[in-house]
Amino acid sequence: MIDVHDLADSVRPTAKSGALVVAPTHRAGDWNSHGVDCPFVFRKDGALGMTVVGWDGRGYQTGLAWHDGAQWSAPQLVFPRDPASAHRRHNAALTSILRDTELYGAGELLPIDGWYYGTYHAYPDAGYEQGSAVIGFVRSRDLVEWEEVGDLLRPEHGGAWERGGLYKSYLLRHDDRFWLFYNAKDRATGRWIEQTGAAVSDDLASWHRVSDAPLLPVGTAGAPDDRFASDPFVLRAPDGTWLMFYFGLCAGGPAVDLLATSPDLIAWTKSPTVLVAPGEAGALDDWHAHKPAVIRTGDRLEHYYCAVQRLGAPVAIGGYSQPEMRGIALAWSPVVAAPMESVPVAPAAAG
Repeated sequence: MIDVHDLADSVRPTAKSGALVVAPTHRAGDWNSHGVDCPFVFRKDGALGMTVVGWDGRGYQTGLAWHDGAQWSAPQLVFPRDPASAHRRHNAALTSILRDTELYGAGELLPIDGWYYGTYHAYPDAGYEQGSAVIGFVRSRDLVEWEEVGDLLRPEHGGAWERGGLYKSYLLRHDDRFWLFYNAKDRATGRWIEQTGAAVSDDLASWHRVSDAPLLPVGTAGAPDDRFASDPFVLRAPDGTWLMFYFGLCAGGPAVDLLATSPDLIAWTKSPTVLVAPGEAGALDDWHAHKPAVIRTGDRLEHYYCAVQRLGAPVAIGGYSQPEMRGIALAWSPVVAAPMESVPVAPAAAG
């Protein structure tokens, strides 16, 4: 097994885009007016796609964007709120679709009987992440129309560390079993901590936790993840080592992207290496650089993330004053020791 420090060095981005690749509209009434968050990247029939979660001042909804070889399209709303749903009336944040998990693979979606399966989380109340969120499961033939399947994963059925609500989830398949990695908070109000755990399923319908404790707990005081160890994105290195890209937040600092490794998806070892950190003052990510989504394109490993910039003057969106610019940015590193064939060529760098 490759040493965790060597693995972190091999996937740590060495360059960043100079502009957001997907940005909010700042137009009142748009589903993505206030911010764009939580990228998930994949390929479908060779085309590079991305889902993103938009915030409109009321709640979350999800859009789909495609890359044409030069730039990303404006995302199309594909997973909206559902007024008839008790848990999706205000929020619908689709965060993963079952895809190839090889680190240097193409990231192709993996349909099952013609269906693409995805996972989402939803907060029950209007407003910014109000109430204890649940995780749900959906499927689609075309990535545009989605239908619910299986049971909801609920915070009250888990350990004490997740009773405050469930956050971003990531679905993978390994040895004919489905794994769902997700982060959760220990309390719904006040100053909480977020940690990452997992559930498994044999049928994509019923799920059970693999542990009552988080698999990736927060770090010790002063660590870059001493408050949050969140938003898992799990891939497998050529030697079989599992890599969890995740973000950490410390009590006195910004959110950064980090890495942990595992031989078996259960026992995880953290690397001290920060993969993506905020830029200098005035940069598009001068506040936070977090929520990773990773895919190989040609001779580089691309690391999409949510970049948050403090604004000198808030933007007025309807009756709301937005103090930040929150969108999707790109960082990348050269591919290390991996075959080059059958993976699409990298487009020109943004910015």
